[in-house]
Amino acid sequence: MKMVSNTIKLFRMNKKLNRSFTVTFLMFVFLALFGAFMALPLVYAVNNAFKPLDELFIFPPRFFVRNPTLDNFFDLVSLMGNSWVPLSRYITNTLFITIAGTVGHILLASAAAYPLAKYRFFGSKAIFSIVVLSLMFSPHVTAIPNYMVMSWLGWINTQASIIVPSLAFPLGLFLMKQFMEQLPNALLEAAKVDGASEYRIFWSIVMPNVKPAWLTLMILQFPMLWGTDGGNFIYSENLKTLHYALGQIIQGGIARAGVGAAVALFIMIVPITLFIISQSSVMQTMANSGIKD
Repeated sequence: MKMVSNTIKLFRMNKKLNRSFTVTFLMFVFLALFGAFMALPLVYAVNNAFKPLDELFIFPPRFFVRNPTLDNFFDLVSLMGNSWVPLSRYITNTLFITIAGTVGHILLASAAAYPLAKYRFFGSKAIFSIVVLSLMFSPHVTAIPNYMVMSWLGWINTQASIIVPSLAFPLGLFLMKQFMEQLPNALLEAAKVDGASEYRIFWSIVMPNVKPAWLTLMILQFPMLWGTDGGNFIYSENLKTLHYALGQIIQGGIARAGVGAAVALFIMIVPITLFIISQSSVMQTMANSGIKD
């Protein structure tokens, strides 16, 4: 397998060296066009957030804003200020659910992936097969079982009903296992010879070396929890999330179309910023997760 991998690397290197400037330039233009095309929805959302109402409803619609204004954001702040539940409460609830669910999932997925990746025990292959099989099921399929389990535990209308199910994200365990398998066993064995315990090896050697993987999990998990509205699990207004509160604001009809555009930008800007900061780690994880020596 290593010989095949080295052959592929040499082939790519030779191909890169033999590539002409014209081909390289055309490839760059081709990728730039596709990148610009994929960025159009984001650019459109940003422009909509700064459009006055007359530009939002003009026909044919304009892609770029002509007379930018901050009135949409001022109206959003004014509406949130008139809510009987403070805006800070919604933000605190969202941050708690997002941070607790993301950090908890990273720790749980890493702790479960480590023995599956580096040890062979009875049932390990069956466990990983079940994890891979669970990737086939949509969250809508498991919605009713999740609700029944949360109801039996008495966690309905609590933040735990959102946080606990998010810990069992099968894609996270899959990515962590595939990435941990790339760590050389000699590194772990050397640590054992030096007297390091399994916990010390996990925290001091394994976790720092799989940083791109758990940064990727953060990218995948954070937007899902940041954008949750509590669904059928949370009924108390004091426990509702920011996404729910903003969603209620834009239900006011056409008059709040500008506020709705500002809400859309506000909701998407946090996950996008997080992705931009950590995108190199995401690309590295995706490249390594399917490679085995």
